[in-house]
Amino acid sequence: MTALPRFHLAMPVDDLDAARHFYGTVLGLAQGRSADTWVDWNLHGHQFVTHLAPSRPGGVRNPVDGHDVPVPHFGLILTIPEFHALADRLRAAGVTFVIEPYVRFEGLPGEQWTMFLHDPAGNALEFKAFADDSQVFAT
Repeated sequence: MTALPRFHLAMPVDDLDAARHFYGTVLGLAQGRSADTWVDWNLHGHQFVTHLAPSRPGGVRNPVDGHDVPVPHFGLILTIPEFHALADRLRAAGVTFVIEPYVRFEGLPGEQWTMFLHDPAGNALEFKAFADDSQVFAT
């Protein structure tokens, strides 16, 4: 059985405590992994991430697993074969990656393949794949 596609969306916020209250308490979303600069939320099976994003010259980036992740960004969670097929297709097309495809959080809850790139308009996109879909919202 093939898993249904799920969205991954990251949005900038200027106060993580206020975001935790609104998304967790007011909206009742389950919180997943988090760090000092971001929080994962389960938005009806989709991965919604709030990133602390005070105004910074040259664009907003937050550190995640040793990489500077562009915020805001959006993308899609794929199967691992779909992820690698897309990475190959992007390389063949000469796309420049913001973050090259790699395994993030290796050996930890939420281990995933991930890659970031920009569309022609400069919008940041992330594509990711989990070996175990039950880990999408693991803490």
